[in-house]
Amino acid sequence: MTEYFKVLSDSEFDQLKDAISLITVYIAGADGEINKDETDWAEKVTKIRSYTLPEGLAGFYEEVGIDFHERLENHMTSLSNLETRNSTVAEKLTALNPILAKLPVKLGAALYSSYVSFAKHVAKASGGFLGFFSIGPKEAALLDLEMITPIIWEEEEEA
Repeated sequence: MTEYFKVLSDSEFDQLKDAISLITVYIAGADGEINKDETDWAEKVTKIRSYTLPEGLAGFYEEVGIDFHERLENHMTSLSNLETRNSTVAEKLTALNPILAKLPVKLGAALYSSYVSFAKHVAKASGGFLGFFSIGPKEAALLDLEMITPIIWEEEEEA
């Protein structure tokens, strides 16, 4: 666990990491089918973020990437029932709210924003020109991750 997340228990940190694979299943499965383009792109995005985001989040995504593929496969297997998948994932993502609230506001806001932008990346992974950059209506309806309470951080203006 990176130093930025030391206020959390190992279990809480694990839930935050698990959210990335849950978001992948949630968004990729919105149209009823999770395709390889979506899961492959999600895995690539986690790797890219491990070296392109600010230090606190880069370390987080580095840790996510360690077992992302295995977590994703487990979720795709355990959440294969289309009728219950979204409600189960929504319940698991709702459980993140008290955990995110424990983080420093700036970090919590950055992590929340990264979850939402990650969802958009997954949604863009299929459809559109050459299979990329188009979000279908079913995916679009889920992109806001409404079950996660937004954390807003506004930088204080210097006097």
